[in-house]
Amino acid sequence: MPNILTRLQKFGDFLTQHGTHMALSLAVLIAGMLVVRGIHKVLLKLMPDNRISVILCNTVYIILVMIVITAAFTEFGAKPINVLRFLSIITLAVLGLVIFLRPFLPSMPFKVGNTIKAGDLLGIVEGITFLNTRLRTFDGKTFFLPNRKIINDVVINYHSTPSRRVDIDVGIQYDQDLLKAKQVLEALMIEDARVETIPGPVVYVLNLADSSVELGGRCWVGNLDWWKTRCELMEKTKLRFDREGIEFAFPQLVLHYNPGHTPDTDPGGNVVAGTKHN
Repeated sequence: MPNILTRLQKFGDFLTQHGTHMALSLAVLIAGMLVVRGIHKVLLKLMPDNRISVILCNTVYIILVMIVITAAFTEFGAKPINVLRFLSIITLAVLGLVIFLRPFLPSMPFKVGNTIKAGDLLGIVEGITFLNTRLRTFDGKTFFLPNRKIINDVVINYHSTPSRRVDIDVGIQYDQDLLKAKQVLEALMIEDARVETIPGPVVYVLNLADSSVELGGRCWVGNLDWWKTRCELMEKTKLRFDREGIEFAFPQLVLHYNPGHTPDTDPGGNVVAGTKHN
């Protein structure tokens, strides 16, 4: 019991002597970190969206954090030079570990702002934390995907390449002018300013199906223009084909009836096997 009272008395003396400095140091640390966090967010918004800008913003963030920590410890009574030396050693040690361990650490195959497809979900990445990824789908829903699930699943990143291919597949009837239909579909894609010239638009005969000749138009556009371009080209194809008199195919079955032929039957009235129907 006397030992506990002695320790409590020493702790009370310590608070009496250093309590004010501790409170001021804590206030400087909290206020400083809030200010640094705000500056970091502003820089990320103002800087261009590229790797160099992210590295520069993170570097400025680390420097500002070191300044805030140094100010807080200085307020508590520590010498600034000693604090800076200590923080420098810690920073170099952490950087060394990150550089050494980075090849062995799993990383996300996307960044904030990318359009991705993870599993059955398609949307825009709004945030990435150590535990999960926040994905906003195009119908306004927000999903929080566990990173461990993303790493172990197939992910499509639509921003990994600068452009995407647009597929315009249509079917025309067999009695239509095939060469004219190909020329009209190719001209539609060439006329669109968003369609890239290298590689240029092409039209293929994909298949001679049961009731149609299937054509496939292929062109390349920028990632951001893909969806709108595809929808508008589909609409233009329908309108232009109608104007040019090119008829689209639809599922149909042609039956030929020969009234002069009667199938062979057995005594029970059943059709004999092998008999052809016309």
